[in-house]
Amino acid sequence: MDSNNSSHAGAAAEPLRPYSAAAKREWTRPDSGVRPAVIVVDSSIKRECVVGEGETLDVTFIVLPGTSAEVNINVDITGPGATVDLKGIYLSHGSDKVVFNVSMNHHSGGSVSRQLFNGLAAGAAKCSFFGKIVVAQDAQKTEAYQENHNIVLSDNALVNTKPQLEIYADDVKCSHGATVGKLNEDEQFYMRSRGIPEDEAKVLQMISFVAPVLSGVQDEELASRIEAAIRSLAKTETEIVR
Repeated sequence: MDSNNSSHAGAAAEPLRPYSAAAKREWTRPDSGVRPAVIVVDSSIKRECVVGEGETLDVTFIVLPGTSAEVNINVDITGPGATVDLKGIYLSHGSDKVVFNVSMNHHSGGSVSRQLFNGLAAGAAKCSFFGKIVVAQDAQKTEAYQENHNIVLSDNALVNTKPQLEIYADDVKCSHGATVGKLNEDEQFYMRSRGIPEDEAKVLQMISFVAPVLSGVQDEELASRIEAAIRSLAKTETEIVR
């Protein structure tokens, strides 16, 4: 969708109300030295964030195998110079059901938001990503980007993805994209031709796939847990195939 040719141009976006007066505001202020937040999801959660002028929100959501959850994230950007980075991975297998609902609302111009969510679905897992970016009429000079990428590891796994743009301003840079696919067999062949076993080649592909999301994760123990989870997914699917 071309953000400059929205059929809604000129209409006024209705502001969203916080769901609670006690809504948790999690952001990293400029030069505060606070590291980006990493949330390991173990049950359904709802997060409402307000990001004001010059503030930065940087959060990565991690969903490990064996977790079924609905993650609802609503962000209201209310001031210029605000920056939001939301990232997430979901590693699902068995009968896991994972749903991400992300609403990014640019009420003020001169702000930037970026979203990147990548998922691996194995077994009979069902994963969904519903993302929506809303840019209000007065939110000129907004930049907003949203990506959701998925790899399906089994015939019984199901992925549903629906990114959306709703733009009322005419001077913005906005884009969204989504992909659902399988591991690249040409890449596997290339690695195998250089002596890498097939199972390890698949693991390396999966690790590489989630690496852009995990660039901000500095916890070595958590990084090791994620790699172990990926190896577990690969092993489970290999055993089923054999």
